[in-house]
Amino acid sequence: MDVKTLLTTHEEKMDKTIEALKRSLASIRTGRASTSLLNRVSVDYYGTATPVNQVANVSAPEPRLITIVPWERNMLGPIERAILKSDLGLNPNNDGTMIRLEIPQLTEERRKELSKKVSKEAEDAKVVIRNIRRDGNDAIKKLEKQKEITEDESKEGQTNIQKLTDKKIKAVDEIKEKKEKEVMEV
Repeated sequence: MDVKTLLTTHEEKMDKTIEALKRSLASIRTGRASTSLLNRVSVDYYGTATPVNQVANVSAPEPRLITIVPWERNMLGPIERAILKSDLGLNPNNDGTMIRLEIPQLTEERRKELSKKVSKEAEDAKVVIRNIRRDGNDAIKKLEKQKEITEDESKEGQTNIQKLTDKKIKAVDEIKEKKEKEVMEV
């Protein structure tokens, strides 16, 4: 394996970490209604745990309202129970044909709590990225030790991995700031 291939594979791992962070942050509730809040909510659909958005039409017609219209009417109850069991803290309103989720205004205390959660998720992503950097550096040093690359190539590879890490950490910080701003918005 050469340094270029190694850098590419490690960059892909870092990108996957950033994507995982984005998915994780999408499920953190802000003051606005977002259909992505229900991404983690699964319902029992003929014996299989299935995401709500795969058994119903989920939309956000208003800034503080999410509507869920199941494709099969008998799914209303299971969807309602799944939302109640989730950690979203929302009370579903079932009218027999659809479920309405009112998104309450967040309190200042809850906003700060969610902001801390966002920071923790971002910090966890940074730790994973740094671990990927460490693995990359170890792999480069191993290649040098086995005389597959020169000392100069090793130093250049490690420098490039550091630059890549700095770039990805900056991306994580930008995502975190954007989400914190969203959470703190009244």
